[in-house]
Amino acid sequence: MGNSDSKLHFRKAVIQLTTKTQPVEASEDVFWDQFWTDVNLTAQDIFTLVPAAEIRAVREESPSNLATLCYKAVERLVLNADSGCVCERDRQAVLSCTRLLTRILPYIFEDPDWRGFFWSTVPKVGKSLDEGDDGSMRPLAESLLTAISDLLFCPDFTVESHSRTSADGPCDIQSIDSCEFIWEAGVGFAHTPPLNHTHDSNRAELLKLLLTCFSEEMYQSPSDTHIPNPWVSFFSSGENRHALPLFTSLLNVVCAYDPVGYGIPYNHLMFSDQRGVLAELALQTLIVSLEQELVDHSKTSTNLSTNTDTCSADYNKNTAATRGENLFVNYLSRIHREEDFHFILREIGRLLNNPLLQTYLPHSCKKITFHQELLVLLWKLCDLNKVPPSICVSVHMHLCAACVGLVHIGVFILLLLSGERNFGVRLNKPYSVRVPMDISVFAGTHADLLIVVFHKIITSGHQRLQPLYDCMLTIIVNVSPYLKSLSMVAANKLLHLLEVFSSPWFLFCSPVNHHLVFFLLEVFNNIIQYQFDGNFNLVYGIIRKRNLFHQLANLPTDVNSIQKALQKKRSSNSTHNAVFMETNNPYTTACSEGPYKTTPVQTGTLNASLKAMPRIDKLTETSQVSEDGATLLLQQSDSTHSQSDHSSETQDTRESSSGEDDQTSEKEDCDGSLKNVSSSSDWAPTPDWVLSWKSKLPLQTIMRLLQVLVPQVEKICIDKGLTDESEILKFLQHGTLVGLLPVPHPILIRKYQANEGTALWFRTYMWGIIYLRYVDPPVWYDTDVKLFEIQRI
Repeated sequence: MGNSDSKLHFRKAVIQLTTKTQPVEASEDVFWDQFWTDVNLTAQDIFTLVPAAEIRAVREESPSNLATLCYKAVERLVLNADSGCVCERDRQAVLSCTRLLTRILPYIFEDPDWRGFFWSTVPKVGKSLDEGDDGSMRPLAESLLTAISDLLFCPDFTVESHSRTSADGPCDIQSIDSCEFIWEAGVGFAHTPPLNHTHDSNRAELLKLLLTCFSEEMYQSPSDTHIPNPWVSFFSSGENRHALPLFTSLLNVVCAYDPVGYGIPYNHLMFSDQRGVLAELALQTLIVSLEQELVDHSKTSTNLSTNTDTCSADYNKNTAATRGENLFVNYLSRIHREEDFHFILREIGRLLNNPLLQTYLPHSCKKITFHQELLVLLWKLCDLNKVPPSICVSVHMHLCAACVGLVHIGVFILLLLSGERNFGVRLNKPYSVRVPMDISVFAGTHADLLIVVFHKIITSGHQRLQPLYDCMLTIIVNVSPYLKSLSMVAANKLLHLLEVFSSPWFLFCSPVNHHLVFFLLEVFNNIIQYQFDGNFNLVYGIIRKRNLFHQLANLPTDVNSIQKALQKKRSSNSTHNAVFMETNNPYTTACSEGPYKTTPVQTGTLNASLKAMPRIDKLTETSQVSEDGATLLLQQSDSTHSQSDHSSETQDTRESSSGEDDQTSEKEDCDGSLKNVSSSSDWAPTPDWVLSWKSKLPLQTIMRLLQVLVPQVEKICIDKGLTDESEILKFLQHGTLVGLLPVPHPILIRKYQANEGTALWFRTYMWGIIYLRYVDPPVWYDTDVKLFEIQRI
C-alpha cells in the first residue's frame, strides 16, 4: 500500500510539472522535493511513471522547468554527497535523483539545442558555495560528475565504513582517502572487502547514470568531425580526485567476478546476482572511459565555435579546453608488473571461456553476456599497453575460442599482437588446451590453431566477412617467418586457401582480390627462406599442389580467357562461391550467421549498425626486420619496391574506385557486413590490369624449390617404389636447400597503426552493445541516436 501511495504521489508531481505553463522557481523546494524526498520507487517504476512523450513535451513547452528539474536533482546529489548520506532518507533521495536523471538525460542529448545545457555555468552548490572566490560558478556537468565520483566512495552507502571514519559521527567525505576504499582486491590493492549486495546495487545505479552521462556520443553522427566527449574528458582527468581508485575498482571488480561461484547447479536461477550486474556496468564504464582521442584539438576548437547560442558557447568553452591526459589510459598503459598482467589476462580468459562451459545439466551454470565488452577491454589493453610476450600465447588461445563469435574484434587484437616478433615466436608453443570449436582435429602448435581457425572462418563464414580476409592473412604473414613446424593439417589449410583465391574467376571479379594471393605467396616464401628445416609438411604440400603455382605463373591475360573465367562467377549469386566449402556441413548455415550479431537472432530483437571497417592499408604500416631483430619503419617509396609488398601495383585501382567504395561501405551491419566489397558494377578487368600485377607475383623462391625437389622426390619414389608419404616426409625432413634458393628477402612486418577509422569502428560497436543491453528499463530506446541505426529483426 505504501509503495502504491508513493507511485501515486510521484505521478502527481510529474503531471504537475508537465501541465504547468509558468516556470517554477528553483527556490520552491516543496515542489521539487516531491521528485526525490520520501520517494521509494525502483528504476522500472520511474521509467514507467515518466513517459518519453511527457519528457519531450516539457522540453519543448516548458524548457525552464526541465532545466530547473535537472539543476535541483544535481543539487540534491551534491548536497548528499557532501554530507556523506548519513541517514537512510538521504540515501533513498540519492537513488531517486540518480534514476530520474538516468531517465531524463537521453532526451536532453537528442536535441542539439539542449546538448550544451549541462555545460552552462551555474552557481556551485554544497560546501564549495561558501568559498567566496571566482570558482563559485562551474558547469552543471562537472558538479554532477564530481558528486557521482564522491558517492561511489561514500561509507555505508557504496563502501564499507572503516571504524575510524564513523567513531566520531558523520565523516567528511572530502577528507576520505578513497584509495583505502577500492571495491575489490587485484591490481594495486590486496585487501578483499566483504561482499555487500546493497552496496553493489547502489554502485550499479550510480554507474548506470555515469554511462548515461557518457552516452552523449550516441547522438553525434559518425560522419561529423568527432568531438572529444567532455563528460569522459572531465571524469578521467586530474580534476577527478577519485580517478585512480575508480580505475582500480572498475578493473578489479570485472576481473574478480565469478559467475560460477561454488558450482551449485541452477544457483543463478534461485538467487539474484547483484555482483554480476555491477561487473557488467563496471566493464562498460571502464571501456568507455579508456577512449583515446586521435583528433586534432585545434581543428576541433574551430569547429566547435560555429554554434552561437548561449548554452553552446559555454559548451564549446568547456569541451575545447585542454584537461590534460586521460588518466584511465595512463594507468592502463603503466601496468607493468607481470603478476598484474597474469591476474588480468587469466581472469579475462576465464570469463571469455565461461560461455563455452559444458555441463551435464543443461543451463545449470550461469553464462555471462558481456563477452563482447571483455574483448574490447582486451583490445584496449593490447593497444595501450605492451603485453609481455610470455602471456601473448594465452591471449591468442582465448581469442581463437571467442573468434568464431566475435570475429572482428578477435582479428583486430591478433593483428595488433602479430606485429611483435615475440608473439610469432611464442606461437610455436604446443597447443594442448581444448575448447569446444567446430574445427579440424589436429596435433600441433598455437600457430596451427591460428591457421585452422582462420581457414574455418574464411571457408565457412558469411560472404560479408570478406573485408576481414586481408587482415587475417596479414596476421599469418607477420608471424610466418617465426613458425618452426606447421602440422600437415595447417599446411593443407594454407594451400586450400591458395587454391580458392587463385582461381581465375575470383582473381578477375574484383580489383583487389589478387592481394590475397600475394599475401599467401609471401607466407610460403617466408617459411621456405627462414624456417625450411622444420616445415617439411608444408614443403610436401607445395610439391603435391605444384600445379597451383604453375597455373598462377601461366595465368591467361587475354580478353577471351578473362570473360570465360567470369562466367563461373556469374553463375553464382555472390563471389562467395561454393568452391569455398570443403564439405556440405549442415552446421555451416547456422554458424555463418551467428557470430556477427550482438544479440541472438530472434523475431523482434534489435540490431545496431556499425561503421565500415578500414582497409588493411589504412590499418597498418610496414616495417623491415633487421638481422639483430630490430624493426625499421619503411617509407612508402621504399616499401613499394620490395618483393613482398604489393600495395603499389593496385594503387591506381584503389584510387579510381575509392569514391564508390566509400559510399557503398558507409554503412555496416552489426555483423560487420559490407555491401559490394568484392565487386564493382562499373569496373571490369582488362589484360593490361592483369599483367600489371601478374608480373609481380613473388613465385621465384617457390619455383626454385620445385625445380630442385620435385625431380628428387620423383626419383626416390620410382627407385624405391614408395607409395607411403611418410617416407617422402622423412626424406624432406633431412633435406636442405642451402645455396640453392634466391637471396633471402627482407622480413616485412605490417604493424597495426592507430587510426581514426578503427577508433570510430570501436566507438560505434561499443555504444551499439551498450544500447542493446539496456532495453528494460529502456535507457536509450526510442531516442534519436545518430551514431548508429537501430533495426528490428
